Amino acid sequence: MHRYFLELAYKGTKYSGFQVQDNANTIQEETEKALEIFFKQKISLTGSSRTDAGVHALQNFFHFDTELIIASEQLYNINAILPADISVRSIRSVRSDAHCRFTATGRAYRYYIYSNKDPFLQDRSWFYPFTVDMQILNEAAAIVKTYQDFTSFSKRNTQVNNFKCSITQSQWVIENDCYVYEVRANRFLRGMVRGLVGTMLKAGRKIITLDQFKGIIEAKDCTKADFKTPAHGLFLTAVHYPENIFI
Repeated sequence: MHRYFLELAYKGTKYSGFQVQDNANTIQEETEKALEIFFKQKISLTGSSRTDAGVHALQNFFHFDTELIIASEQLYNINAILPADISVRSIRSVRSDAHCRFTATGRAYRYYIYSNKDPFLQDRSWFYPFTVDMQILNEAAAIVKTYQDFTSFSKRNTQVNNFKCSITQSQWVIENDCYVYEVRANRFLRGMVRGLVGTMLKAGRKIITLDQFKGIIEAKDCTKADFKTPAHGLFLTAVHYPENIFI
């Protein structure tokens, strides 16, 4: 039996999330369907994370076990079967104990907002027609790195053992007329990036002060954060693994 990591990118607009759900079309369902058509046998995938409906990814992973020997040349055929908004980037053999979720050492996200109407950004960025203070946004982003408990930025009914995350990157940049929040951590909680973005934007608009922003983090109460940030501005940009798991 061989274990493989399947790397893919996708536009999440039409899907109800990354991992399979009852009565909903997902990235996993479409990918399993394409693999079954090509290999003529059912292949069950395990996902690295649960991205919400409408969230996009430049890089995400599944793993699966099979007796098949899979070659990189087969990627073309698999991609020909997949919908246009899902692309398999690589299939790599890994150690038998490698797990695409639990072996990951970190993940990175970007959230995009734009303030001038642009039809080419409407499903890949949040139209936010307000004036925001970039300096305050970056001061808030720097504050994020000084904390580890993000209970306030985890949606309710999240089944985790703890709410601690080690943030190694947190900053706002301007890119192609978009404000972009870049964040990297060892792990993320459900709704965490969207909650951080929505709450930081309130600071950037001076609706709350930076001291109040700190108070929201320290309250450890998810009712204090702003989770109204829409999914379509969020991209999972990278999932990081130890190099020694790849064969």
